[in-house]
Amino acid sequence: MSANALEVWFLTGSQGLYGDDVLQQVAQQSADVVRDLTSSGDLPLRVVQKPVLTSAEAIRQMCLDATAAPQCAGVIVWMHTFSPAKAWIGGLNALDKPLLHLHTQANLSLPWHEIDMDFMNLNQAAHGDREFAFMETRMRVRRKTVVGHCSQPETRARVASWMRAANGWHEARRLRVVRFGDNMRDVAVTEGDKVEAEIRFGVSVNTFSVNDLVRVVDEVSDAEVDAIVKQCLGSYDVQSSLRPDATRHSSLRYAARIEAALRRFLENGGFDAMTTNFEDLGGLRQLPGLAVQRLMADGYGFAGEGDWKTAVLVRLLKVMADGLPGGTSFMEDYTYHFGPGAQRVLGAHMLEVCPSITTATPSCEIHPLSIGDREDPVRLVFTADSGPGFVVGMLDMGDRFRLVANDISLVAPDEPLPKLPVARAVWEPAPSLSTAAAAWMTAGGPHHTALTTALSFEILNDFATIAGVELVHVDANTTVDQLTKELRWNQLYYKLAQPL
Repeated sequence: MSANALEVWFLTGSQGLYGDDVLQQVAQQSADVVRDLTSSGDLPLRVVQKPVLTSAEAIRQMCLDATAAPQCAGVIVWMHTFSPAKAWIGGLNALDKPLLHLHTQANLSLPWHEIDMDFMNLNQAAHGDREFAFMETRMRVRRKTVVGHCSQPETRARVASWMRAANGWHEARRLRVVRFGDNMRDVAVTEGDKVEAEIRFGVSVNTFSVNDLVRVVDEVSDAEVDAIVKQCLGSYDVQSSLRPDATRHSSLRYAARIEAALRRFLENGGFDAMTTNFEDLGGLRQLPGLAVQRLMADGYGFAGEGDWKTAVLVRLLKVMADGLPGGTSFMEDYTYHFGPGAQRVLGAHMLEVCPSITTATPSCEIHPLSIGDREDPVRLVFTADSGPGFVVGMLDMGDRFRLVANDISLVAPDEPLPKLPVARAVWEPAPSLSTAAAAWMTAGGPHHTALTTALSFEILNDFATIAGVELVHVDANTTVDQLTKELRWNQLYYKLAQPL
């Protein structure tokens, strides 16, 4: 289901004590709040106002309906007046969708000279939301709390961040990942519990033989290849040897054939993320490079060497970033610049970096690849744009999943890279390379990551809250000593939080 079809339900709590006239005002002011929230048009999901809820039965039924509705990505709850929180126990127990508690009120400013007890009885969200928040806390309900008037941009921005995270969670619950072959031999961090991943996130991960894909490659028509080659010639600075009638043009056509086959395989199987492995290429003549890059640019998740956890991250971040400037890509910390000057990371991969992280025109090139034992692969070569972003990795701790994220600033390379035949990104990690790398490794962070320049960290944090998964943040204030203590506390918390 596309994000355009998803909606968030707006639930307003009250009670019958105040009479029908007040409840009519509550309903009208609830509509006003929804109008203020959505008037700017910058929310990524549609908000649907539901009738005012005044009884435990109605609340529980509404939460059951939200849980069952495939188009509902989450609920926003607001206690307009005073809604006794015991009435919400059944509903909160039944709700299995992301929850945002909006602590707002209808009026922006107080009409000081007009306030009487009728006004106080009607406009007491400051009272009612505290009652509701107690019950959320008492029941250990995971939620985001946003405080502010809905006409204020900062309030809407925080709601929008949560909506993007809720969209990511909706995607996780339906995401199917195909692995072409297993993960790279003897590598630890790309392993993981796929059953637990489906229990925790909803993600389904399954392996197919590479030769299942090869059979589709062999079925691709010349017309399909012609169409992709035409797109490449019009979109990229294509190396002269790859152009029509040149010596290596057949290599470009084979790369296009792989892309057409991958698209068909993914679409027919309902897959939105994938992995490949250079140690298991079966009958493929090239390691997929150009094809994977172009598929990632269209929103598919990907990671190399069978790393399904990173492929999941890439897909989920792309979904959460839908419509935002910037991009998201599979990435790997490759090598460091320790000086002189600013310390920096040079990130890349063998071939598979997404062109969404650049606004420049990529160069389409062919070069030898010393691993994989296949023909020279075609790939896009470029340097990522400068700007803020973060990298995030997922690891399996055995008893839980952990996300590790590091704030970064992407920068231009110190000098040209004329001999590096792959797409790349250069960045300065916060708070410094030495601290960031030590903190990342202390947390067990993987060498594969998803790099994004489109999302704020708040969105990732909201997603982690919804998923109930540990998130370790390496930022400008991080010290290794303090992070080590945090990891020890987390170990105890997540051990105690698990059911017996």
